[in-house]
Amino acid sequence: MKKALALVLLVFLFAVQVMNSYGIQRFPKPEFESGYVQPETLMPDPRAEVLAIMDIAVLLVSLSVVSWLVLKKRSRNGVFWMSLFSLAYFGFYREGCVCAIGSIQNVTLALFDTSYIIPLSALIFFVTPLVYTLFFGRTFCAGVCPFGAMQDLVAFRPQKLGSKLNAVLGVIPYLYLGLAVLYAATGTDFIICRYDPFVGIWRLNASFGMFVFAGILLILGIFIARPYCRFLCPYGVLLNWSSRFSRRHLTITPSDCIQCRLCENSCPYDAIDIPVTVKNPEDKRTMARKLIFIIILIPVLIFAGGWTGSRLYESLAGVNAKVQLAKQIVSPPKDSNQPETFEIQAFKSSGKQQSLAFAEASAMLGKFYLGGWLLGGFMGLVFGGLIAGLMITKHHTDYIPNKGTCFSCARCIDYCPVKMP
Repeated sequence: MKKALALVLLVFLFAVQVMNSYGIQRFPKPEFESGYVQPETLMPDPRAEVLAIMDIAVLLVSLSVVSWLVLKKRSRNGVFWMSLFSLAYFGFYREGCVCAIGSIQNVTLALFDTSYIIPLSALIFFVTPLVYTLFFGRTFCAGVCPFGAMQDLVAFRPQKLGSKLNAVLGVIPYLYLGLAVLYAATGTDFIICRYDPFVGIWRLNASFGMFVFAGILLILGIFIARPYCRFLCPYGVLLNWSSRFSRRHLTITPSDCIQCRLCENSCPYDAIDIPVTVKNPEDKRTMARKLIFIIILIPVLIFAGGWTGSRLYESLAGVNAKVQLAKQIVSPPKDSNQPETFEIQAFKSSGKQQSLAFAEASAMLGKFYLGGWLLGGFMGLVFGGLIAGLMITKHHTDYIPNKGTCFSCARCIDYCPVKMP
């Protein structure tokens, strides 16, 4: 019933967006005689500042309310309706901007380019969810992130994937994060924003390909809950790390677990660690061998990954504008009738020498060579951690949420018969 009402609300919000878009675009730009200059449309700065302040205030209040609902009130219904509010405000009203996920790129660019001044709102949207996660777990994912709310509405028949498949697919966000940082640090592109699956829906301006991508994710989300959040979201990597050190975190039961097993299949994200008892404990020699193997393996994987990444630096740099310009200068079109690209025309009109373009491209290739080493080494470390996690068994006696992968959605709470005293 809740999801049906939520879908009706979603359709209504989408219809409002369509009507607003139609109302803006249905009247064509007036035609004037030659000599008329169309005035430039300006956005008043004070209003923009008010919007930024309002966004920050709504973010802080929403995070506080959801954290209270999860940890104190232990209310799944409250989290659900808060997620709908976040979808309506941060999604349809603010059209996905400012976005905590995309703010990764703003922060990265600010760190590597001194001429770039990061907007204060982007910095706050980046830091604040991480701070809340450090104290209260991933309550941002539970009911504040519009991306998660969008996918939660379609999770009708979620299926379990198994711990090993979850672990393997969970490597993809690390790669996405590494690529996003690399391209932002070199000033190449903001790929998180470029390939954002849902912002184009909220703004009604996505390309056909992105609409298809978003549709695939939503259809897939019927059977695999939150596919973007679990297997693509780069900001989720940072939230995962932060949540592992959270001081307070969602618990399935408010007191001692009675081993009723009612919550065992309650999580659509496979984020509940089931009890693991010690039947045949490993001897100290076997444990020592595993530890030595992991200690040797991880540096080897880091070096192998770094070396592989350094071999791919030219491919990674191929999308950079400076590198592309140098390639176009070196290899002009063979057909003389083919018009010059806009980049070549802009370069010729600037009066710059070709040697300067080659020097800039060479410097950019050097950055990507170093970045390839770092990205590959990072992925080697990720694979090493994955292997170590599969080899090392953690023993516990209760059903507990995995602090890293749990979205703090509070679904499992309703399955527990133990009530608060």
